[in-house]
Amino acid sequence: MYKKKVFIVGGIILILAISIYLFLGKSKKSSLILETGKVEIGTIINSVTATGTVEPVTEVEVGTQVSGIIAHLYADYNDVVKAGQLIAEMDKINLTAELKASEAQLASSKSEYEYQQKNYARNKVLYEKELISDADYETATYNYEQAKAAYEQNQASMVQVRQNLEYATITSPIDGVVINRAVEEGQTVAAGFETPTLFTIAADLTQMQVIADVDEADIGAVQEGQRVSFTVDAYPNDLFEGVVKQIRLGDSESSSSSTESSSSTVVTYEVVITAQNPDLKLKPRLTANVTIYTLERKNIVVIPNKALRFVPDPELLQQMKITVQPSEQKTENGEKQVWVKQGDTLIPKNITIGTSDNSITEVVSGLEAGEEIAVDLSSEMPVVANQGASQERSPFMPGPPGSDNNKKK
Repeated sequence: MYKKKVFIVGGIILILAISIYLFLGKSKKSSLILETGKVEIGTIINSVTATGTVEPVTEVEVGTQVSGIIAHLYADYNDVVKAGQLIAEMDKINLTAELKASEAQLASSKSEYEYQQKNYARNKVLYEKELISDADYETATYNYEQAKAAYEQNQASMVQVRQNLEYATITSPIDGVVINRAVEEGQTVAAGFETPTLFTIAADLTQMQVIADVDEADIGAVQEGQRVSFTVDAYPNDLFEGVVKQIRLGDSESSSSSTESSSSTVVTYEVVITAQNPDLKLKPRLTANVTIYTLERKNIVVIPNKALRFVPDPELLQQMKITVQPSEQKTENGEKQVWVKQGDTLIPKNITIGTSDNSITEVVSGLEAGEEIAVDLSSEMPVVANQGASQERSPFMPGPPGSDNNKKK
């Protein structure tokens, strides 16, 4: 019984194998073809991509050096201001009171100083005539020096109080546009270890810069003066142009963790790119997608990179009725060898190459535009035979709809 089942299963498998073979038919053997390419005049461009932030070229944060209440604001967002223009004013009541107190204290110390000065002069004359004791003269001298020091101290305090009163009147340090206002009227600001920022003023928004973070693997190819193009999400169809102005030597590190127990540090360098902004489309803090062109070679002779790796097989090419001329000249001094196709013959030529990208290489000497060179040997795709009406079919397989195999006899 068991042998009978094995025989039946084996028969079914054999029938299916034969049916599939007959259904698919026999395929033709693939044939080789020689791929060739033209020596052309082209352009090679290498670039580095990065992400950056659009910033004004000159940006000043205006703060206050005195604590108090913001009494008046005379500038708001997007206002155009001039250097020296009044933009804010602090409450001056306390500062004015301090000024009057300092003036009174200064006047008092001045009177004391003048009195002690005259007293010292009289005692000095009497001491020289030996009419007073040493102790009396030393006391007069001490009082005079003390009065003088107090007077000078009050003079210095007076300068500081007056300066603080002037600080209560806040003016713009530059010509520009207000891009940020951080306070409101009536708000109290405290000038401690850090000066509080009231306004941020950009000097000229028609001249912008992009601070791009370039990866450490790409920074070696970036140089000052290179051309830059970038886009911003606000205007996806506009392409902005710029120039590399500065490569900052200080690196910036950012950590990114892929798992809870491991983390990796990415080192980038800031590259400053200047850009014209005549129509004011570029706004501060926009994110820019930057392309820095590290290499641009135009109107040069180029060939496909695959041609430099092609090595002919004379026997295979002979079957294709292509003759390979023997190579008699060796490559020297970094030369490369390519194969030029002239009719049905491949002729070796030594060339000198220059710059390259992912697809083409510059030819400095050895080839001229228009020549045809061998690139690769490739096989044609196999073609299925016995298709159409004459295709053989298994009697055990169902035919297409409407065929005789599907009709009942």
